[in-house]
Amino acid sequence: MRSLIPICLLLTSALQAQSPAPAVADPLGRISPQSTIYQFLEACHARDYARAAYYLDLRQMSPADRAKNGPELAAQLEDLLDDTPFDIATLSRDPDGDQSDGLGAAFEHLDTFHVGGQTQNLQLEKVALKPGVQVWLVSAPSVAMIPTAHQAVTEMPFEKDLPQSLVTVEILDTPIWRWFALILMAVAIWLLSALIARVLVNVVRPLVEVPNLWGPIRLALASGGFRLAMELAPPSSLLRLYIERGLQLVLVLALAWGVAVVVDLLAARWHSRLDPRVAGIGYSILPLGRQIVRGVIFLFALMAVVRAWGYDTTALLAGLGVGGIAIALAAQKTIENLFGGVSVISDRPVLVGDVCRFGDRTGTIMHIGLRSTRIRTPERTIVSVPNAQFSSITLENISARDKIWFHPTLSLRRDTTSEQLQQVLTSCRDVIVHHPETEAGPIPVRLISLGTYSLDIEVNAYVKTTEYDTFLRVQQELIMQLLQAVERTGAALAVPWQESSVASKDT
Repeated sequence: MRSLIPICLLLTSALQAQSPAPAVADPLGRISPQSTIYQFLEACHARDYARAAYYLDLRQMSPADRAKNGPELAAQLEDLLDDTPFDIATLSRDPDGDQSDGLGAAFEHLDTFHVGGQTQNLQLEKVALKPGVQVWLVSAPSVAMIPTAHQAVTEMPFEKDLPQSLVTVEILDTPIWRWFALILMAVAIWLLSALIARVLVNVVRPLVEVPNLWGPIRLALASGGFRLAMELAPPSSLLRLYIERGLQLVLVLALAWGVAVVVDLLAARWHSRLDPRVAGIGYSILPLGRQIVRGVIFLFALMAVVRAWGYDTTALLAGLGVGGIAIALAAQKTIENLFGGVSVISDRPVLVGDVCRFGDRTGTIMHIGLRSTRIRTPERTIVSVPNAQFSSITLENISARDKIWFHPTLSLRRDTTSEQLQQVLTSCRDVIVHHPETEAGPIPVRLISLGTYSLDIEVNAYVKTTEYDTFLRVQQELIMQLLQAVERTGAALAVPWQESSVASKDT
Protein backbone atom coordinates (compact mmCIF):
# COMPACT_ATOMS: atom_id res chain seq x y z
CA MET A 1 0.00 0.00 0.00
CA ARG A 2 3.05 2.31 0.28
CA SER A 3 2.91 2.78 -3.50
CA LEU A 4 -0.44 4.54 -3.01
CA ILE A 5 1.03 7.30 -0.84
CA PRO A 6 2.51 9.37 -3.72
CA ILE A 7 -0.71 8.95 -5.71
CA CYS A 8 -2.86 10.06 -2.78
CA LEU A 9 -0.61 13.07 -2.14
CA LEU A 10 -0.82 14.04 -5.80
CA LEU A 11 -4.58 13.55 -5.74
CA THR A 12 -4.96 15.71 -2.62
CA SER A 13 -2.79 18.51 -3.99
CA ALA A 14 -4.62 18.47 -7.31
CA LEU A 15 -8.01 18.69 -5.61
CA GLN A 16 -6.80 21.53 -3.43
CA ALA A 17 -5.39 23.34 -6.45
CA GLN A 18 -8.39 22.87 -8.72
CA SER A 19 -10.14 26.00 -9.85
CA PRO A 20 -12.75 27.24 -7.40
CA ALA A 21 -16.40 27.21 -8.32
CA PRO A 22 -17.77 30.29 -10.05
CA ALA A 23 -18.38 33.24 -7.79
CA VAL A 24 -21.41 32.57 -5.57
CA ALA A 25 -23.75 35.50 -5.13
CA ASP A 26 -25.65 33.68 -2.35
CA PRO A 27 -23.66 33.74 0.93
CA LEU A 28 -25.59 30.69 2.21
CA GLY A 29 -24.31 28.48 -0.59
CA ARG A 30 -27.70 27.57 -2.05
CA ILE A 31 -26.33 27.24 -5.57
CA SER A 32 -27.31 23.61 -6.25
CA PRO A 33 -29.77 21.09 -4.79
CA GLN A 34 -27.01 19.17 -3.00
CA SER A 35 -25.24 22.24 -1.64
CA THR A 36 -28.55 23.60 -0.31
CA ILE A 37 -29.33 20.46 1.69
CA TYR A 38 -25.71 20.08 2.77
CA GLN A 39 -25.57 23.60 4.15
CA PHE A 40 -29.03 23.13 5.67
CA LEU A 41 -27.89 20.04 7.58
CA GLU A 42 -24.67 21.77 8.63
CA ALA A 43 -26.73 24.57 10.16
CA CYS A 44 -29.08 22.10 11.85
CA HIS A 45 -26.25 20.05 13.31
CA ALA A 46 -24.80 23.29 14.68
CA ARG A 47 -28.22 23.83 16.29
CA ASP A 48 -28.60 27.07 14.34
CA TYR A 49 -32.19 26.45 13.27
CA ALA A 50 -32.81 30.13 12.64
CA ARG A 51 -30.17 30.00 9.93
CA ALA A 52 -31.45 26.63 8.70
CA ALA A 53 -34.87 28.21 8.07
CA TYR A 54 -33.34 30.26 5.26
CA TYR A 55 -33.09 27.05 3.20
CA LEU A 56 -36.90 26.71 3.27
CA ASP A 57 -39.19 28.69 1.02
CA LEU A 58 -41.15 30.60 3.64
CA ARG A 59 -42.05 33.55 1.45
CA GLN A 60 -45.76 32.79 1.73
CA MET A 61 -45.60 33.26 5.51
CA SER A 62 -45.65 36.54 7.30
CA PRO A 63 -42.40 37.71 8.93
CA ALA A 64 -43.77 36.84 12.35
CA ASP A 65 -44.74 33.31 11.29
CA ARG A 66 -41.36 32.82 9.67
CA ALA A 67 -39.58 33.70 12.87
CA LYS A 68 -41.92 31.50 14.91
CA ASN A 69 -42.43 28.45 12.70
CA GLY A 70 -39.31 28.49 10.52
CA PRO A 71 -36.88 26.99 13.07
CA GLU A 72 -39.42 24.34 14.08
CA LEU A 73 -39.97 23.31 10.46
CA ALA A 74 -36.22 23.16 9.95
CA ALA A 75 -35.83 20.90 13.00
CA GLN A 76 -38.59 18.60 11.75
CA LEU A 77 -37.00 18.39 8.30
CA GLU A 78 -33.68 17.58 9.96
CA ASP A 79 -35.35 14.67 11.78
CA LEU A 80 -36.84 13.47 8.51
CA LEU A 81 -33.51 13.48 6.70
CA ASP A 82 -31.41 12.13 9.57
CA ASP A 83 -33.73 9.40 10.87
CA THR A 84 -34.81 7.97 7.51
CA PRO A 85 -32.77 6.35 4.72
CA PHE A 86 -32.11 9.64 2.92
CA ASP A 87 -29.02 9.81 0.72
CA ILE A 88 -27.75 13.30 0.06
CA ALA A 89 -25.45 12.00 -2.66
CA THR A 90 -28.49 11.43 -4.89
CA LEU A 91 -29.04 15.17 -5.18
CA SER A 92 -27.57 17.00 -8.15
CA ARG A 93 -24.46 19.15 -7.79
CA ASP A 94 -25.35 21.03 -10.96
CA PRO A 95 -26.60 24.60 -10.39
CA ASP A 96 -29.28 23.84 -12.99
CA GLY A 97 -30.37 20.67 -11.18
CA ASP A 98 -31.09 17.30 -12.72
CA GLN A 99 -32.70 18.02 -16.07
CA SER A 100 -33.55 14.37 -16.71
CA ASP A 101 -35.82 13.76 -13.69
CA GLY A 102 -38.97 14.87 -15.53
CA LEU A 103 -39.87 17.46 -12.89
CA GLY A 104 -39.07 20.52 -14.92
CA ALA A 105 -36.05 22.78 -14.94
CA ALA A 106 -36.94 24.54 -11.67
CA PHE A 107 -37.64 21.48 -9.50
CA GLU A 108 -35.56 18.69 -7.95
CA HIS A 109 -36.77 15.63 -6.06
CA LEU A 110 -35.68 15.70 -2.41
CA ASP A 111 -37.15 12.61 -0.76
CA THR A 112 -40.26 10.47 -0.49
CA PHE A 113 -42.04 9.54 2.75
CA HIS A 114 -45.01 7.23 3.40
CA VAL A 115 -47.34 8.36 6.16
CA GLY A 116 -50.76 6.92 6.89
CA GLY A 117 -50.94 5.15 3.56
CA GLN A 118 -50.14 8.33 1.68
CA THR A 119 -46.97 9.29 -0.15
CA GLN A 120 -45.33 12.61 0.59
CA ASN A 121 -42.91 13.82 -2.10
CA LEU A 122 -40.71 16.67 -0.97
CA GLN A 123 -39.07 18.81 -3.62
CA LEU A 124 -36.56 21.59 -4.02
CA GLU A 125 -37.34 24.59 -6.18
CA LYS A 126 -35.10 27.09 -7.90
CA VAL A 127 -36.42 30.53 -7.05
CA ALA A 128 -35.28 34.06 -7.82
CA LEU A 129 -34.74 36.04 -4.64
CA LYS A 130 -33.82 39.14 -6.62
CA PRO A 131 -32.80 39.91 -10.20
CA GLY A 132 -29.76 37.86 -11.12
CA VAL A 133 -29.76 35.79 -7.91
CA GLN A 134 -31.36 32.36 -8.10
CA VAL A 135 -31.15 29.86 -5.25
CA TRP A 136 -32.46 26.39 -4.45
CA LEU A 137 -34.91 26.13 -1.55
CA VAL A 138 -37.22 23.48 -0.19
CA SER A 139 -40.34 24.38 -2.14
CA ALA A 140 -43.29 26.07 -0.40
CA PRO A 141 -45.68 23.10 -1.03
CA SER A 142 -43.04 20.74 0.43
CA VAL A 143 -42.59 22.99 3.47
CA ALA A 144 -46.32 22.65 4.08
CA MET A 145 -45.94 18.84 3.98
CA ILE A 146 -43.13 18.74 6.57
CA PRO A 147 -45.35 18.45 9.69
CA THR A 148 -47.30 15.59 8.12
CA ALA A 149 -44.20 13.85 6.78
CA HIS A 150 -42.55 14.23 10.20
CA GLN A 151 -44.93 11.57 11.46
CA ALA A 152 -42.77 9.06 9.57
CA VAL A 153 -40.13 9.61 12.22
CA THR A 154 -41.06 7.11 14.91
CA GLU A 155 -39.13 5.18 17.47
CA MET A 156 -38.26 1.62 16.63
CA PRO A 157 -40.08 -0.87 18.88
CA PHE A 158 -36.93 -1.99 20.70
CA GLU A 159 -35.88 1.63 21.37
CA LYS A 160 -38.54 1.78 24.06
CA ASP A 161 -36.76 -1.01 25.90
CA LEU A 162 -33.35 0.67 25.70
CA PRO A 163 -32.04 3.05 28.34
CA GLN A 164 -33.11 6.55 27.38
CA SER A 165 -29.54 7.76 27.39
CA LEU A 166 -28.73 5.43 24.47
CA VAL A 167 -31.60 6.90 22.47
CA THR A 168 -31.44 10.57 23.35
CA VAL A 169 -27.70 11.15 23.64
CA GLU A 170 -26.16 11.66 20.21
CA ILE A 171 -22.66 11.69 18.78
CA LEU A 172 -22.43 13.48 15.43
CA ASP A 173 -26.24 13.65 15.48
CA THR A 174 -26.49 9.86 15.65
CA PRO A 175 -27.90 8.13 18.76
CA ILE A 176 -25.39 6.14 20.78
CA TRP A 177 -27.25 2.87 20.31
CA ARG A 178 -26.78 3.19 16.55
CA TRP A 179 -23.04 3.67 17.04
CA PHE A 180 -22.93 0.46 19.07
CA ALA A 181 -24.98 -1.32 16.41
CA LEU A 182 -22.76 -0.05 13.59
CA ILE A 183 -19.57 -1.07 15.41
CA LEU A 184 -20.89 -4.55 16.22
CA MET A 185 -22.13 -5.03 12.66
CA ALA A 186 -18.80 -3.84 11.28
CA VAL A 187 -16.90 -6.40 13.39
CA ALA A 188 -19.30 -9.20 12.47
CA ILE A 189 -19.20 -8.32 8.76
CA TRP A 190 -15.40 -8.13 8.81
CA LEU A 191 -15.13 -11.62 10.30
CA LEU A 192 -17.86 -13.04 8.08
CA SER A 193 -16.30 -11.54 4.95
CA ALA A 194 -13.03 -13.29 5.81
CA LEU A 195 -14.83 -16.64 5.93
CA ILE A 196 -16.73 -16.04 2.69
CA ALA A 197 -13.59 -14.83 0.91
CA ARG A 198 -11.71 -17.94 2.04
CA VAL A 199 -14.47 -20.17 0.67
CA LEU A 200 -14.54 -18.33 -2.67
CA VAL A 201 -10.75 -18.54 -3.05
CA ASN A 202 -10.82 -22.28 -2.29
CA VAL A 203 -13.54 -22.77 -4.90
CA VAL A 204 -11.66 -20.82 -7.57
CA ARG A 205 -8.17 -22.15 -6.75
CA PRO A 206 -8.55 -25.50 -8.60
CA LEU A 207 -9.42 -23.55 -11.75
CA VAL A 208 -7.04 -20.60 -11.48
CA GLU A 209 -4.15 -20.31 -9.04
CA VAL A 210 -4.51 -16.78 -7.65
CA PRO A 211 -3.01 -16.94 -4.15
CA ASN A 212 -3.38 -13.25 -3.21
CA LEU A 213 -7.03 -12.62 -4.08
CA TRP A 214 -8.26 -13.28 -0.56
CA GLY A 215 -7.47 -9.76 0.62
CA PRO A 216 -9.28 -7.76 -2.10
CA ILE A 217 -12.28 -10.13 -2.04
CA ARG A 218 -12.61 -9.74 1.72
CA LEU A 219 -12.31 -5.96 1.49
CA ALA A 220 -14.95 -5.74 -1.25
CA LEU A 221 -17.36 -8.01 0.63
CA ALA A 222 -16.87 -6.08 3.87
CA SER A 223 -17.45 -2.67 2.27
CA GLY A 224 -20.54 -3.86 0.40
CA GLY A 225 -21.91 -5.70 3.44
CA PHE A 226 -21.47 -2.73 5.75
CA ARG A 227 -23.22 -0.47 3.22
CA LEU A 228 -26.25 -2.77 3.38
CA ALA A 229 -26.03 -3.04 7.17
CA MET A 230 -26.28 0.74 7.54
CA GLU A 231 -29.91 0.47 6.46
CA LEU A 232 -30.64 -1.27 9.79
CA ALA A 233 -29.10 1.51 11.88
CA PRO A 234 -28.72 4.52 9.63
CA PRO A 235 -26.44 7.31 10.87
CA SER A 236 -27.25 10.98 10.32
CA SER A 237 -27.35 12.22 6.75
CA LEU A 238 -24.00 14.01 6.66
CA LEU A 239 -22.24 11.20 8.52
CA ARG A 240 -23.85 8.71 6.15
CA LEU A 241 -22.52 10.72 3.21
CA TYR A 242 -18.97 10.54 4.54
CA ILE A 243 -19.24 6.86 5.45
CA GLU A 244 -20.67 5.98 2.04
CA ARG A 245 -17.91 7.89 0.31
CA GLY A 246 -15.36 6.03 2.41
CA LEU A 247 -16.98 2.69 1.60
CA GLN A 248 -17.09 3.62 -2.06
CA LEU A 249 -13.39 4.42 -1.96
CA VAL A 250 -12.61 1.14 -0.18
CA LEU A 251 -14.67 -0.87 -2.69
CA VAL A 252 -13.02 0.70 -5.71
CA LEU A 253 -9.56 0.26 -4.19
CA ALA A 254 -10.40 -3.38 -3.45
CA LEU A 255 -11.34 -3.90 -7.09
CA ALA A 256 -8.15 -2.15 -8.19
CA TRP A 257 -6.21 -4.32 -5.74
CA GLY A 258 -7.74 -7.42 -7.31
CA VAL A 259 -6.76 -6.27 -10.80
CA ALA A 260 -3.24 -5.54 -9.53
CA VAL A 261 -3.02 -9.09 -8.15
CA VAL A 262 -3.97 -10.45 -11.57
CA VAL A 263 -1.29 -8.23 -13.14
CA ASP A 264 1.27 -9.65 -10.70
CA LEU A 265 0.18 -13.17 -11.59
CA LEU A 266 0.52 -12.53 -15.33
CA ALA A 267 3.93 -10.92 -14.80
CA ALA A 268 5.11 -13.91 -12.75
CA ARG A 269 3.96 -16.36 -15.40
CA TRP A 270 5.60 -14.32 -18.12
CA HIS A 271 8.84 -14.24 -16.15
CA SER A 272 8.76 -18.01 -15.63
CA ARG A 273 8.50 -18.55 -19.39
CA LEU A 274 11.36 -16.26 -20.33
CA ASP A 275 14.50 -17.60 -21.93
CA PRO A 276 17.05 -18.22 -19.14
CA ARG A 277 19.36 -15.73 -20.80
CA VAL A 278 16.80 -12.95 -20.48
CA ALA A 279 15.60 -13.93 -17.01
CA GLY A 280 17.96 -11.33 -15.59
CA ILE A 281 16.12 -8.70 -17.58
CA GLY A 282 12.91 -9.74 -15.90
CA TYR A 283 14.31 -8.90 -12.49
CA SER A 284 14.84 -5.30 -13.58
CA ILE A 285 12.24 -4.44 -16.21
CA LEU A 286 9.28 -6.54 -15.03
CA PRO A 287 9.10 -5.05 -11.51
CA LEU A 288 9.21 -1.54 -12.97
CA GLY A 289 6.56 -2.32 -15.56
CA ARG A 290 4.42 -4.03 -12.94
CA GLN A 291 4.64 -1.04 -10.59
CA ILE A 292 3.76 1.35 -13.42
CA VAL A 293 0.70 -0.70 -14.36
CA ARG A 294 -0.35 -0.99 -10.71
CA GLY A 295 0.09 2.75 -10.22
CA VAL A 296 -2.02 3.51 -13.29
CA ILE A 297 -4.73 1.13 -12.08
CA PHE A 298 -4.93 2.73 -8.63
CA LEU A 299 -4.73 6.23 -10.11
CA PHE A 300 -7.66 5.63 -12.43
CA ALA A 301 -9.58 4.03 -9.55
CA LEU A 302 -9.03 7.12 -7.40
CA MET A 303 -10.00 9.40 -10.26
CA ALA A 304 -13.20 7.42 -10.79
CA VAL A 305 -14.08 7.78 -7.10
CA VAL A 306 -13.31 11.50 -7.08
CA ARG A 307 -15.46 12.01 -10.17
CA ALA A 308 -18.26 10.02 -8.53
CA TRP A 309 -18.00 12.32 -5.52
CA GLY A 310 -18.70 15.22 -7.86
CA TYR A 311 -15.26 16.78 -8.07
CA ASP A 312 -13.79 17.93 -11.35
CA THR A 313 -10.85 15.71 -12.32
CA THR A 314 -9.70 18.08 -15.05
CA ALA A 315 -7.36 19.80 -12.59
CA LEU A 316 -5.94 16.42 -11.57
CA LEU A 317 -5.28 15.45 -15.17
CA ALA A 318 -3.73 18.84 -15.85
CA GLY A 319 -1.55 18.44 -12.76
CA LEU A 320 -0.44 15.01 -13.92
CA GLY A 321 0.38 16.42 -17.34
CA VAL A 322 2.42 19.30 -15.97
CA GLY A 323 4.10 17.03 -13.44
CA GLY A 324 4.91 14.51 -16.15
CA ILE A 325 6.51 17.19 -18.30
CA ALA A 326 8.56 18.46 -15.35
CA ILE A 327 9.72 14.96 -14.48
CA ALA A 328 10.56 14.23 -18.11
CA LEU A 329 12.68 17.39 -18.38
CA ALA A 330 14.44 16.78 -15.07
CA ALA A 331 15.18 13.13 -15.82
CA GLN A 332 15.72 13.36 -19.55
CA LYS A 333 18.90 11.25 -19.56
CA THR A 334 17.40 8.69 -17.22
CA ILE A 335 14.30 8.34 -19.37
CA GLU A 336 16.48 8.16 -22.48
CA ASN A 337 18.45 5.31 -20.93
CA LEU A 338 15.24 3.63 -19.80
CA PHE A 339 13.78 3.63 -23.29
CA GLY A 340 17.15 2.55 -24.64
CA GLY A 341 17.03 -0.44 -22.30
CA VAL A 342 13.48 -1.22 -23.38
CA SER A 343 14.65 -1.06 -27.01
CA VAL A 344 17.50 -3.48 -26.34
CA ILE A 345 15.19 -5.82 -24.43
CA SER A 346 12.43 -5.76 -27.06
CA ASP A 347 14.69 -6.06 -30.13
CA ARG A 348 16.98 -8.56 -28.38
CA PRO A 349 20.09 -8.00 -30.54
CA VAL A 350 22.10 -9.50 -27.68
CA LEU A 351 21.23 -11.49 -24.58
CA VAL A 352 22.92 -12.02 -21.24
CA GLY A 353 25.89 -14.33 -21.80
CA ASP A 354 26.36 -13.42 -25.46
CA VAL A 355 29.73 -12.35 -26.82
CA CYS A 356 29.33 -9.25 -28.93
CA ARG A 357 31.29 -6.57 -30.69
CA PHE A 358 30.11 -3.08 -29.81
CA GLY A 359 31.86 -0.27 -31.60
CA ASP A 360 35.53 -1.21 -31.67
CA ARG A 361 35.41 -3.38 -28.54
CA THR A 362 34.42 -6.96 -27.78
CA GLY A 363 33.04 -8.49 -24.60
CA THR A 364 30.48 -10.74 -22.92
CA ILE A 365 27.11 -9.33 -21.86
CA MET A 366 26.84 -9.67 -18.09
CA HIS A 367 23.69 -7.68 -17.30
CA ILE A 368 21.12 -5.58 -19.15
CA GLY A 369 19.60 -3.15 -16.65
CA LEU A 370 17.26 -0.20 -16.77
CA ARG A 371 20.00 2.40 -16.99
CA SER A 372 23.03 0.62 -18.46
CA THR A 373 24.42 -2.62 -19.86
CA ARG A 374 27.46 -4.21 -18.24
CA ILE A 375 29.97 -6.03 -20.44
CA ARG A 376 33.02 -8.04 -19.42
CA THR A 377 35.96 -7.48 -21.76
CA PRO A 378 38.72 -9.99 -22.65
CA GLU A 379 40.91 -8.07 -20.18
CA ARG A 380 38.39 -9.21 -17.49
CA THR A 381 37.27 -5.66 -16.79
CA ILE A 382 33.63 -4.54 -16.65
CA VAL A 383 32.48 -1.83 -19.05
CA SER A 384 29.20 -0.10 -18.23
CA VAL A 385 27.55 1.39 -21.33
CA PRO A 386 24.45 3.65 -20.95
CA ASN A 387 21.50 2.06 -22.69
CA ALA A 388 20.84 5.18 -24.75
CA GLN A 389 24.30 4.78 -26.29
CA PHE A 390 24.26 0.98 -26.36
CA SER A 391 20.99 0.86 -28.31
CA SER A 392 22.25 3.30 -30.95
CA ILE A 393 25.62 1.72 -31.81
CA THR A 394 26.20 -1.18 -34.17
CA LEU A 395 26.08 -4.47 -32.28
CA GLU A 396 27.58 -7.66 -33.70
CA ASN A 397 26.37 -10.74 -31.86
CA ILE A 398 29.28 -13.14 -32.11
CA SER A 399 27.52 -15.82 -30.08
CA ALA A 400 24.64 -15.90 -32.54
CA ARG A 401 26.72 -17.49 -35.33
CA ASP A 402 25.90 -21.10 -36.19
CA LYS A 403 29.44 -21.90 -37.40
CA ILE A 404 32.82 -20.16 -37.46
CA TRP A 405 34.64 -19.01 -40.57
CA PHE A 406 38.13 -20.38 -41.19
CA HIS A 407 39.92 -18.31 -43.83
CA PRO A 408 43.74 -18.14 -43.61
CA THR A 409 45.92 -17.04 -46.52
CA LEU A 410 49.02 -19.04 -47.52
CA SER A 411 51.72 -16.95 -49.17
CA LEU A 412 54.09 -19.21 -51.18
CA ARG A 413 57.52 -18.15 -52.34
CA ARG A 414 57.54 -16.38 -55.69
CA ASP A 415 59.86 -19.03 -57.18
CA THR A 416 57.30 -21.81 -56.56
CA THR A 417 56.78 -23.75 -59.83
CA SER A 418 53.38 -24.21 -61.39
CA GLU A 419 53.58 -27.94 -60.74
CA GLN A 420 54.31 -27.36 -57.04
CA LEU A 421 51.52 -24.79 -56.94
CA GLN A 422 49.03 -27.28 -58.34
CA GLN A 423 50.10 -29.90 -55.83
CA VAL A 424 49.71 -27.42 -52.99
CA LEU A 425 46.20 -26.51 -54.13
CA THR A 426 45.19 -30.17 -54.37
CA SER A 427 46.75 -31.18 -51.05
CA CYS A 428 45.27 -28.25 -49.16
CA ARG A 429 41.86 -28.93 -50.67
CA ASP A 430 42.03 -32.54 -49.47
CA VAL A 431 42.89 -31.34 -45.96
CA ILE A 432 39.85 -29.09 -45.84
CA VAL A 433 37.38 -31.41 -47.52
CA HIS A 434 38.27 -34.54 -45.58
CA HIS A 435 38.39 -33.00 -42.12
CA PRO A 436 35.31 -34.22 -40.19
CA GLU A 437 34.63 -30.86 -38.54
CA THR A 438 34.75 -28.57 -41.56
CA GLU A 439 32.20 -27.50 -44.13
CA ALA A 440 33.77 -26.70 -47.46
CA GLY A 441 32.33 -24.94 -50.47
CA PRO A 442 32.83 -25.83 -54.15
CA ILE A 443 36.29 -24.20 -54.23
CA PRO A 444 37.63 -24.17 -50.67
CA VAL A 445 41.24 -23.50 -51.75
CA ARG A 446 42.06 -21.08 -54.56
CA LEU A 447 44.89 -18.96 -55.92
CA ILE A 448 43.83 -15.36 -55.46
CA SER A 449 46.83 -13.24 -56.50
CA LEU A 450 50.28 -13.19 -58.03
CA GLY A 451 52.08 -10.85 -55.72
CA THR A 452 55.47 -9.21 -56.20
CA TYR A 453 57.06 -11.43 -53.61
CA SER A 454 54.54 -14.29 -53.11
CA LEU A 455 51.83 -16.43 -54.60
CA ASP A 456 48.79 -16.04 -52.37
CA ILE A 457 46.42 -18.96 -51.76
CA GLU A 458 43.18 -18.37 -49.84
CA VAL A 459 41.56 -21.11 -47.78
CA ASN A 460 37.81 -20.65 -47.26
CA ALA A 461 35.78 -23.03 -45.08
CA TYR A 462 33.57 -23.18 -41.99
CA VAL A 463 34.25 -25.06 -38.79
CA LYS A 464 31.04 -26.72 -37.69
CA THR A 465 30.91 -25.48 -34.11
CA THR A 466 29.67 -22.51 -32.11
CA GLU A 467 32.18 -23.01 -29.30
CA TYR A 468 35.21 -20.81 -29.77
CA ASP A 469 37.52 -23.17 -27.87
CA THR A 470 36.56 -25.98 -30.23
CA PHE A 471 37.20 -23.69 -33.17
CA LEU A 472 40.70 -22.89 -31.88
CA ARG A 473 41.50 -26.58 -31.61
CA VAL A 474 40.24 -27.35 -35.10
CA GLN A 475 41.97 -24.26 -36.51
CA GLN A 476 45.25 -25.42 -35.06
CA GLU A 477 44.82 -28.88 -36.58
CA LEU A 478 44.00 -27.45 -39.99
CA ILE A 479 46.92 -25.01 -40.00
CA MET A 480 49.34 -27.79 -39.05
CA GLN A 481 47.98 -30.05 -41.80
CA LEU A 482 48.15 -27.25 -44.35
CA LEU A 483 51.79 -26.53 -43.46
CA GLN A 484 52.61 -30.23 -43.80
CA ALA A 485 50.86 -30.33 -47.18
CA VAL A 486 52.98 -27.40 -48.41
CA GLU A 487 56.17 -29.03 -47.13
CA ARG A 488 55.39 -32.33 -48.87
CA THR A 489 55.34 -30.63 -52.27
CA GLY A 490 58.78 -29.08 -51.73
CA ALA A 491 57.36 -25.57 -51.71
CA ALA A 492 57.81 -23.08 -48.90
CA LEU A 493 56.07 -20.08 -47.48
CA ALA A 494 57.34 -16.69 -48.51
CA VAL A 495 59.65 -14.82 -46.16
CA PRO A 496 59.17 -11.03 -45.86
CA TRP A 497 61.59 -9.13 -48.09
CA GLN A 498 63.02 -7.15 -45.22
CA GLU A 499 63.89 -10.28 -43.26
CA SER A 500 65.44 -11.87 -46.37
CA SER A 501 67.55 -8.77 -46.99
CA VAL A 502 68.87 -8.72 -43.45
CA ALA A 503 69.66 -12.42 -43.56
CA SER A 504 71.68 -12.07 -46.81
CA LYS A 505 73.56 -9.10 -45.35
CA ASP A 506 74.51 -11.06 -42.27
CA THR A 507 75.88 -13.90 -44.36
